[in-house]
Amino acid sequence: MSQTILANATLVLPNEVIHGAIRLENGVITAIDHGTSVSVGAVNCEGDLVMPGLIELHTDNLERHIEPRPKVNWPHASAIIAHDAELASTGITTVFDALRVGSITSSKKGDLGEYARTLANEILDLRNKGALRISHFLHLRAEVCSETLIAELAKFGPEDRIGIVSLMDHTPGQRQFRDLTQLRAYVCGKHGLSESEFESHVAEQVSISTRLGQAHEAAAVSEARRFGAVLASHDDTTAEQVATSARHGAHFAEFPTTLEAATACRALGIKVMMGAPNLIRGGSHSGNVAAHRLAEADLLDIVSSDYVPSALLSAALLLGDLWGDVARGVRTVTAAPAQAVGLTDRGSLEIGARADVIRVARVANSAALRGTWVHGNRVG
Repeated sequence: MSQTILANATLVLPNEVIHGAIRLENGVITAIDHGTSVSVGAVNCEGDLVMPGLIELHTDNLERHIEPRPKVNWPHASAIIAHDAELASTGITTVFDALRVGSITSSKKGDLGEYARTLANEILDLRNKGALRISHFLHLRAEVCSETLIAELAKFGPEDRIGIVSLMDHTPGQRQFRDLTQLRAYVCGKHGLSESEFESHVAEQVSISTRLGQAHEAAAVSEARRFGAVLASHDDTTAEQVATSARHGAHFAEFPTTLEAATACRALGIKVMMGAPNLIRGGSHSGNVAAHRLAEADLLDIVSSDYVPSALLSAALLLGDLWGDVARGVRTVTAAPAQAVGLTDRGSLEIGARADVIRVARVANSAALRGTWVHGNRVG
């Protein structure tokens, strides 16, 4: 029998915080008790926070490991294992690895080729071999402004653990980059384009979107149903775009860029997800709405680490401070994302739930992870 008891802990339960102990047994939570006593063999948490493992719905972190520098391709198995270990070390116990589907084969600039199917095979193979510490699902980022989306989606099926399909539309002049000045800085900085090359890039992207965007959007919605995946919108900016997302059946909105869009999401029952880096930095690097503004307006439901895995835990505690409710802040990175994607076995400290648990010490305005358990096994 595998058993771990975390005692003398500050337990973050679904709607309250108590001082007590929690028992992890054979992969599930089997007891939650009040009190400060530490039984023989238990881990004395010395008052540290003990909370559910974090659930990450959208992270670009794997891509950073695969290409640690521009045009430097790292061996995929090594990159996936390092990515997995990094997430475990930040308290993330379930991840939906975001993979772009939809390429631009006619472009000679940038890294816009197909990679998702091959990388998905490698993630699933390592998972099946027991080489990964945490729970991995796939998140297909369906790039509407592309040339190959339909063909790439056709290579996936219901057996591929696809939990999310998000509708990504990076057509210049709208959504995240409706301000072309921001787009110019991002694209030219990342790919080294000259001004004329940038103008050509914009014209090509707009042309592709005009020709293929509508068909690609419809295909992504249809394929999400075939996979049995949850549909998410991305970078909605206007109430009209949110209304379209609702008609498609989107469960949550990734990074709405305006207060207008977030308000429209709330009215239509679409959960709002914002990035932890936006929250911690105090604003969006793209000049869009600040996450703290949505939190203050009661329009923030889910937080994603986006491109900084360690930011997820700190963001949850920051929100707990902002709202004066630690349990509510922690729900944005645990129960709320679990509910958004239909994971009913995790995300809360409750008897019978999957024993994905983390121990956290608060250090000044940050958080120090002191332990990660997945299915009751210590992994970090």
